[in-house]
Amino acid sequence: MDQLSQTFQALADPTRRAMLAQLSLGEASVSDLAKPFLKEMSLPAVTKHLKVLEKAGLITKTKDAQFRPCKIKADGLDNVSEWMEEIRKHWEDSFDRLDAYLKTVTAKEKQKAKGKKNGRKK
Repeated sequence: MDQLSQTFQALADPTRRAMLAQLSLGEASVSDLAKPFLKEMSLPAVTKHLKVLEKAGLITKTKDAQFRPCKIKADGLDNVSEWMEEIRKHWEDSFDRLDAYLKTVTAKEKQKAKGKKNGRKK
């Protein structure tokens, strides 16, 4: 699976998005990240979510004795941002072409209407 697909797959899950939101506040341990979810899932399930985020390049997890701090990877969304910029440019270009076309159609319609109006006066 390509990196962009892995990133979108990781972001598709609300639990992983919540973990990213928590990490946006700063570095956190695996147990800190797991606390809000332990009623709904096991610690191994939380760990699997973190592995998905890590594999997608959205977080880094290090080992410091028994403490396993996680933090958001600064460039983790660069591939998504680049892809979205390409799509945005495509749509902007398409809308610019549509706008230009509509202006020509409108101008032609105005000319026809003006010609009909002038023809009636004769």
